[in-house]
Order: sequence, then C-alpha cells, then structure tokens
Amino acid sequence: MEKNNTASSPGHNSLPELSRAQDFNSDHAQPILSLQSVSLGWRGKWAVRDATGVFSKGGLYAVVGPNGAGKSTFLNALVGQLPPAQGQIEHAGDVRFAYLPQHHGLDLSFPMSVYDFVALGLWSQVGAFRALSSAQHTQVQQALQQVGLLDFAGRLLGTLSGGQLQRVLFARVAVQQAEVVLLDEPFSAVDEATSVQLLDIVLQWHQRGKTVIAVLHDLEMVRAYFPQTVLLAGQVVEWGPTQQVLNEENLHLARHLCAGDFL
Repeated sequence: MEKNNTASSPGHNSLPELSRAQDFNSDHAQPILSLQSVSLGWRGKWAVRDATGVFSKGGLYAVVGPNGAGKSTFLNALVGQLPPAQGQIEHAGDVRFAYLPQHHGLDLSFPMSVYDFVALGLWSQVGAFRALSSAQHTQVQQALQQVGLLDFAGRLLGTLSGGQLQRVLFARVAVQQAEVVLLDEPFSAVDEATSVQLLDIVLQWHQRGKTVIAVLHDLEMVRAYFPQTVLLAGQVVEWGPTQQVLNEENLHLARHLCAGDFL
C-alpha cells in the first residue's frame, strides 16, 4: 500500500515546488458532512462497515487504504450516489457537490468540443433549453484558463491526450463552483507534469475555502499536502490528522484487515 507509482504521481523533486496546504483545527471547524454508523454494501456484502466521522468545512482530506478497502464506494455514498444500507450521512444545509469519478465513462467518438463539455458542468443552473449567460461563459473560460486549456476550447474531446482530458475534467469540476469537491484517484492516469499541475489546482481550491476529499494512493503526496486523512480497510481504521493516521501500526492493520486476517 505504501508503494508510490512515480509514473502517475508527482515525484520527489516535484512535490516541494507547490505550496503546502495549511492545517486547520478540525475540532472547532464547522461540520459540512457527518457520518454516523454508516455501512455501505449490496447483495449482503459490505464494502464499508460502521463508519463514523466528520468532514469539516474548508478541510483538505485524503481517503487512503489498500485495494478493496471501499474507497470509491465511500465517495459514491458521500456524493449521494449510493444510499447507506445502515446509518446516516448528514449535509450542512444545501451544500453543492462536484464529483470526479476514477473512470470518466465518456464516449470519445461523440463529436463534442472541449468548451461545450466544460459548459455541461453548468447543466443544473442552465437546464436543457436556456443559453449560457455572459457570466456563465466567463466561468467556462476561467475554468479552462485555470487548467491551461483555453486555447483548446474548440478541440474535440476525442483528439485530446489522456493528460489533457483529465485537465478538461478538472475544468468541468471547477466551473460548478461547488462547496465540496470529491475526486477519485485524480492523478492515477496522467504523467508527472500533469499531476503536479492538477495538485496545484486542488490546493488552490482548498485555499479558496472549498472542502476537498480525494481518494489517493501516493502516501508521500498525502503526507506532504493533505492535512487530514481517512484510512479505510472495509471500515475506518483511523480518521484525523495525517501524521497521526499514517503511522506504521495503522498501515499494518489496514493491510491485514483487507486481507481478511482479522475479520
């Protein structure tokens, strides 16, 4: 679980180039998502059992764990795509979410431009029959500018490289201007330079007060840039400050729990 994939995540020399996120006192921060005894699963099989914890407003969280720990299922539940089989997930008021799944599922043979695809992030505001306002066009342009692809606005999605497509997906997340951003392995399929750029965008979102929750496998990145961590292994092993959570004892326990040694 501790092995880093240097081909798809920022390397040792790249990480120090970015400004590290500032930690916050989560004990006094306002809760934005709360879980109470949440169990997730289907057909009699549990993916996550009895998860209890709080995500605070403006926090920057990593969700980590071995393969099969239930990380993607956990994010699906947070965003509302999978209702808990047991327990409750509570939101602080009318919170807007933006979610980037691990696999985009796009039909890249469909002739859609980069600009139109990013503009679809405004669907909930615009609907099927209204045109974008001038302010909304500006939002789309700013999102593309942030990921460095404004000059690619007229390109078709199917002509993009994997790294360029991931940057477009980030732009569609950005244009939604959500309070909570959930990312599932956002750096896993891109090269090192793109990973560094996207990580910088994540840190900018956090600095602007967004709550960011990201499933990650690179523990070096997590320790360097994510102040809070949820360690999963079919259950919550620990949830709290990263340096406290990612100790060898907890990592050892997580590996064995996912292997079924202590179940």
